[in-house]
Amino acid sequence: MSILYDERVDGALPEVDKAALLAELRQRLPDLEILHTQEDLKPYECDGLSAYRTTPMLVVLPERIEQVQQLLKLCHTRSVPVVARGAGTGLSGGALPLEKGILLVMARFNQILEINREGRFARVQPGVRNLAISQAAAPFDLYYAPDPSSQIACSIGGNVAENAGGVHCLKYGLTVHNLLKVDILTVEGEFMTLGSDALDAPGFDLLALFTGSEGMLGIVTEVTVKLLPKPQVAKVLLAAFDSVEKAGRAVGDIIAAGIIPGGLEMMDNLAIRAAEDFIHAGYPVEAEAILLCELDGVEADVADDCERVREVLEKAGATEVRLARDEAERVKFWAGRKNAFPAVGRISPDYYCMDGTIPRRELPGVLRGIAELSEEYGLRVANVFHAGDGNMHPLILFDANVPGELERAEAIGGKILELCVKVGGSITGEHGVGREKINQMCAQFNSDEITLFHAVKAAFDPSGLLNPGKNIPTLHRCAEFGAMHVHHGQLPFPELERF
Repeated sequence: MSILYDERVDGALPEVDKAALLAELRQRLPDLEILHTQEDLKPYECDGLSAYRTTPMLVVLPERIEQVQQLLKLCHTRSVPVVARGAGTGLSGGALPLEKGILLVMARFNQILEINREGRFARVQPGVRNLAISQAAAPFDLYYAPDPSSQIACSIGGNVAENAGGVHCLKYGLTVHNLLKVDILTVEGEFMTLGSDALDAPGFDLLALFTGSEGMLGIVTEVTVKLLPKPQVAKVLLAAFDSVEKAGRAVGDIIAAGIIPGGLEMMDNLAIRAAEDFIHAGYPVEAEAILLCELDGVEADVADDCERVREVLEKAGATEVRLARDEAERVKFWAGRKNAFPAVGRISPDYYCMDGTIPRRELPGVLRGIAELSEEYGLRVANVFHAGDGNMHPLILFDANVPGELERAEAIGGKILELCVKVGGSITGEHGVGREKINQMCAQFNSDEITLFHAVKAAFDPSGLLNPGKNIPTLHRCAEFGAMHVHHGQLPFPELERF
């Protein structure tokens, strides 16, 4: 894989005697389940970004926090790297294991500890599924707002690690905006609480710093999330367009009109046809693009906003604007969007999902740029994204069995991310950097910024044992990538050079 993290990482990690480590773990933690045979380790060799595969040295599946604490203390003492994993639904290779490290699977911590109606919060363990929180809060007419497309399977600990988003994050924010408190274990096995039960906490905002840190700063052991009252009513408008550029401009027009939808999503023709064939959501398959605009709140305000949005869409050139007739059709409209990824998987042997964010005003131009790259590289691209906040998910279709297609898919993916940076955007919105986007980190950030990232990492994990080789590139790597000026060719923290 041409864009994998620096291959020197595994080679520079300390040698670990697997048999000796296994024996010590069994002696110190006799009730800890440990997987060590090749057959048992294979299912953990990749996350949702399945193009990258590495078999871990050992996989541990703790059931008690004390087991996690003792494991971290032992690994810290023995200089054994640790990669934390939740449900394994990540799409940037952030939870990929190391051949010389332990994969710490937190999936068995799946208990909802408290639903507090008066305080509108829930305390949950990191392995609780995203959707399960809203299901548990439903009897109290409350719900958890961030809703990734994988919410039926993804876990809240992973959501914190990646700062996950979803179709309703335009109005209600990302994971970081819906957290009160996170309890973590440091690499040394010490407990730490970030945030508080109140809406604000004194001191530095370490909760925001930790959210999205991709398992590099600590291990999540408990999460306190905010719960919101269910909106009185929610309605969805579906608008069809004869060009993706018109649909892109309509997104900015809606926001400029002073309307903040609960969700504002866009799909191009390739994604529309795939989703309709899979879900039968009632999408207009001849449209070049559609927008799904959900408006929620009290009934009178929603009715007024629906009319205003309809006017904006028609003025923007929509060929059709359709209001969902009832709740069943609203759910079906969203089902098509949330199943777009598996739907596209039915029309191509493989696809490569990108995750970049751009200013809304740049949507039309970036969509044109993606179309040009698609033609240049000879690969189809289906566009599915959170249009309201500019978070794009181009799906690059290819066949890994055809020589050169995987490399071309990687190349066009990198070019799309660099295009996002060029127009003032970011290389990620919610999927994280992981191993996938190490090169593009060099394109987005300069050497001083990379130096600061290393300093933060070193403050929490001076030995570099938590999820090494992910998220933050070395300056040497950036110099090789040719995207950055390196001051005197030196790393800011020599002891982290191998990472």
